[in-house]
Amino acid sequence: MRILLYRSDGNTAPWAEDFARHMPDAECVTWEQGAKLPPCDYAVVWAPPEEMLRELAEVRAVFLMDAGADAILKHGDALPRHVPVVRLGDAGMGVQMGEYVAHAVLRYFRRFDQYERQAAAGEWQPLATHERDSFTVGVMGAGVLGRRVLDCLRPFGFPLQAWSRSAKDIDGVRTFAGDDGLDAFLRSTRVLVCMLPLTEATANILNRANLGKLPQGAYVINVARGAHVAEPDLLAYIKSGHIAGATLDVFRNEPLPLQHPFWQEPRITITPHIAALTLRSESVQQIAAKIGLLERGLAVADVIDRNQGY
Repeated sequence: MRILLYRSDGNTAPWAEDFARHMPDAECVTWEQGAKLPPCDYAVVWAPPEEMLRELAEVRAVFLMDAGADAILKHGDALPRHVPVVRLGDAGMGVQMGEYVAHAVLRYFRRFDQYERQAAAGEWQPLATHERDSFTVGVMGAGVLGRRVLDCLRPFGFPLQAWSRSAKDIDGVRTFAGDDGLDAFLRSTRVLVCMLPLTEATANILNRANLGKLPQGAYVINVARGAHVAEPDLLAYIKSGHIAGATLDVFRNEPLPLQHPFWQEPRITITPHIAALTLRSESVQQIAAKIGLLERGLAVADVIDRNQGY
């Protein structure tokens, strides 16, 4: 068996070492522009170029090194549609995402963000606490990772709700779905957590109109993709005070340019796309197990629906 490995940063050697441990009979090869690619059975990729995808018509499946499919689907049918694309399932990302979101929610709930600014100014001033019963946390995106985040938030006793493109039934969580449910979801959400896949339907979903539906003093957390947020609209609402602040891990342009106005807004907390790092060993084990299933003619989980975009 031959497996093609590709990463846009070129760091494929550790992945090849892990595959050698978990699949010792497999040969791993890499792609180089202009070089002839030998026939491959599978491809494992991260942010692949379009010209490479055109060479993969004969592979049995393409596996992604992360949970998002937008970096490959943006190339349309450069990868022939008969080739299944399989994203990572949890692979250790759910725990990380839950930690990140829980920290951001608690930081705002306990007003630690404001205490940090007071401390920097040498101010000693206790602040009024938020009311837990009305501190509704709303998660946009109720897939595997979204549900893990909801599970992490349960012990704190906040009212929880979720919005997704299609209807979901989640125990202990008020759910909303589709365009008809979005308005009510936003108007009743105090802390908005964006965990949506990036598709044509969800790009710029956090725009002026939708952000304006959030209650006065709402807070925004984005751990999905930067293109979900209309950045000037979010900044304007924060400066006006309608939105109290934001914790942002993803941006339209990464690294975030030094001249970007987000850096100068103290109510915006910035992290460098680290909410859920890909854990290579867990990922390779998951991909190897799925290849084993495909080799036996069995179905695998997490196959991308190209019409849905996730």
